[in-house]
Amino acid sequence: MDRVRDKVAIVTGAARGMGAAAARVLHGEGATVFLTDVLDDLGCSMVNDLGDGAHYRHLDVRAEKEWHQVVDAVLETSGHLDILVNNAGIRIAGSTDTMSTEDYLKVVSVNQVGTFLGMRSVAPAMRAGGGGSIINTASSMAGLHGRPDSVAYTATKWAIRGMTRSAALDLATFGIRVNVVHPGLIDTPMTPGGVPLTGSDDPLRPLIDTIPAGRLGTPDEVARLVVFLASDDASYCNGAEFTVDGGWAT
Repeated sequence: MDRVRDKVAIVTGAARGMGAAAARVLHGEGATVFLTDVLDDLGCSMVNDLGDGAHYRHLDVRAEKEWHQVVDAVLETSGHLDILVNNAGIRIAGSTDTMSTEDYLKVVSVNQVGTFLGMRSVAPAMRAGGGGSIINTASSMAGLHGRPDSVAYTATKWAIRGMTRSAALDLATFGIRVNVVHPGLIDTPMTPGGVPLTGSDDPLRPLIDTIPAGRLGTPDEVARLVVFLASDDASYCNGAEFTVDGGWAT
């Protein structure tokens, strides 16, 4: 279990859900992991649970200065940077005819601009180290299809697909691979539809019934794909899109 041994990773939105799972599995596979989030108490608790080789840094992905501070801290502590998992994201419900400009731009600033700033911020360090792997998070349900009442969220997830492909071409010369993961309906504290899970999946039953696998996915199932893409096992995967959705988008 050492597919990313001696590699150093940044994971955004790592205090809970899919980000926490990615950080935990990367750490378990031998990586030094810098967990970042705006939920500082939860992030620090995660680091305490993981132990040696795990670090926490506050990061609002919209803030360019904070990105530079995190990358500087990683290089000062570990000397190199190999992996970025761009996981942080938000969803504010809103339809094309009712969503406010303020809410639309807030979603864009976190999901789309945050992903761009992450890629741009880590690229120099990865270039200096001879390469790396960037894994962006989109969505099977909103990044491959349209969703009602989700105009901003859907727009940003499609944008992440385009940015991933462009970045893969821009950075391939430097040994940096950029791929995108499309999770489906995953059992996290907040579902893609914005419905908190309370132990019963009854409110989600109509959606679950559309999934060929017949169930929600788990954060660890997404995390294992992330680790593959972060590892040298995926050395020839670049600019690609990977679904982990139980067959929903098929």
